[in-house]
Amino acid sequence: MSDSTNPTATAGTEVAPPPPERAPAPASTERNASLWADARRQLLRDPVFIVASIYVLLVVSMAVVPTLWTRQDPRDCNVQRTRIPPSWEHPFGFNNLGCDYYSHAIHGARPSLQIAIFATLGIIILGGAAGLFAGYFGGWVDAILSRITDIFFSLPFLLGAIVFLTVIKQQNVWTLAIVLVVLGWTTIARIMRGSVLSSKGLDYVQAAKAMGAGHGRSMFRHILPNAVAPMVVYATITLGAFVSAEATLTYLGVGLQPPEESWGIMISQHQVYFLDHPWLLLFPCGLLVGTVLSFILIGDALRDALDPKLR
Repeated sequence: MSDSTNPTATAGTEVAPPPPERAPAPASTERNASLWADARRQLLRDPVFIVASIYVLLVVSMAVVPTLWTRQDPRDCNVQRTRIPPSWEHPFGFNNLGCDYYSHAIHGARPSLQIAIFATLGIIILGGAAGLFAGYFGGWVDAILSRITDIFFSLPFLLGAIVFLTVIKQQNVWTLAIVLVVLGWTTIARIMRGSVLSSKGLDYVQAAKAMGAGHGRSMFRHILPNAVAPMVVYATITLGAFVSAEATLTYLGVGLQPPEESWGIMISQHQVYFLDHPWLLLFPCGLLVGTVLSFILIGDALRDALDPKLR
């Protein structure tokens, strides 16, 4: 009697081939995300960052395309409408010259943001380069650049800006931005220098040098990407600080001058009407405070997202 369990027991009967072996599950190929990818995911889950970013985008749209917000000419004035309170058709009312105050506020965003952006780019280039070279080369290069940084760092920011702008006697977007760069690059240079000092001793940097990487490749390809995060955080906060600085200098009479529109000019011209017409001061101050606060909140969120120790 044949064994039914024998696969070859019956002649001519096909035997089913054994099932193919299941391939082992592929190992997870998900690599550790980079610092910036992790930071992006964290920022997209941060409601404070999202709200602050939306506010900044709205202000930027006011500066870039003011016609999206108002068709009213800010210089279309009529003294018969002087200091008329806000209404549905004119949500900010009229200023002391009878001009539509809402259109002044919208057009006032452009020079404030222009100065802040140009000045921030300037300190990134000047201060970032000084800190990068000082931290990388060390020795006499570091000594000279550090002493120059100390000299500029010792200048009082507000007093120095007032003196420079008084001497220049030409207040516009470019002169204000240049003065802010001259007085504001020192902190970012120190931040970059410290980041470079902590990065240039890392193993992968030393390995790149051992493989023949030159100074330029070592600095800009291996060290700078690892050292730029603190500078980005500080530059974001500085954007808000420069918006505030422009308004302060304009309020003191050494910044932008009429017929230029800016929030600082609006505050300076209407401070005397605060008791009788407080909205003339509250509207530009609200836009100024909201913009500065938004940049600070974005900078704080970036700091938390780019620092693995705070996660």
